[in-house]
Amino acid sequence: MDSKEYQGAHLAFRSRWHKTDEELCRHSMSFVLHKAIRNDFFQSYLYLLEKLPLVKLYALTSEVINGEMQFYARAKNFYKEVPASEEGMMGDYAELSSTDTEASREFLRNFVGGPGKAGTDFALDCGSGIGRVSKYVLLPFFKQVELVDMMENFLTEAQNYLQGQKHKVNMYHCSSLQQFTPTPQKYDVIWIQWVSGNLTDKDLLGFFIRCQNGLKENGIIILKDNVARQGCVLDPLDSSVIRDLSILNSLIVKSGLTILRQEKQEGFPEQCVPIWMIAMQKNCGQTRNGML
Repeated sequence: MDSKEYQGAHLAFRSRWHKTDEELCRHSMSFVLHKAIRNDFFQSYLYLLEKLPLVKLYALTSEVINGEMQFYARAKNFYKEVPASEEGMMGDYAELSSTDTEASREFLRNFVGGPGKAGTDFALDCGSGIGRVSKYVLLPFFKQVELVDMMENFLTEAQNYLQGQKHKVNMYHCSSLQQFTPTPQKYDVIWIQWVSGNLTDKDLLGFFIRCQNGLKENGIIILKDNVARQGCVLDPLDSSVIRDLSILNSLIVKSGLTILRQEKQEGFPEQCVPIWMIAMQKNCGQTRNGML
């Protein structure tokens, strides 16, 4: 940015923070919480200035930092009402489950089971729900699969839903992804589907970094999610955000990952938000000990 652009960013930040600061002083009962949220806001702001035009991330950070704890709490409350079934996992598009999983399997085949490719011993299903992706995408490829989801009732149902392949399910982790750390150097593939939007930029960046440490040699991370056509859109219904490809790519590169391939999901109705699959691998020779 030139000096005028920096000045504009500074004025936008100052105006936004002044309003946020006043609201926190009125409503927050905890000075520690106030300070934590303020620090997160500054981190997002500095990252924004460093890597992206102001318009790209400002809408997201201003909404999220208005109450990060509320952002996550609203999401958990939403999923308490979601049925622990395939229909619940797919929302209003249960009939598209097979279209989704077929495309996922085809995409995955490009990266596993050959010389220089990822192995087929262990996979981690992040934001697994009842294990729909594990059942139809990961278990046909891998000897062992682990599931992680923040909703205990989803993981309980997963044990019934995956009954026929229960011997291949190594572990069920009940945890939100912003708090979860994959076991170091264990996984050939870490699959993250329809859950990245439930993390703030800062937490998604941190999760990408922790996932790298969980990969075995030649291991890959696959992100599959809704992608905005432009900018960043907040969905207040389930308290999630939809980022465009440029924002997602910036977070991926910032984490130290290399993008191997990006592919759009085909076969979904035009009225659906576009869905993309992104394969990523740890940047060889680069280690990440922190987020920034």
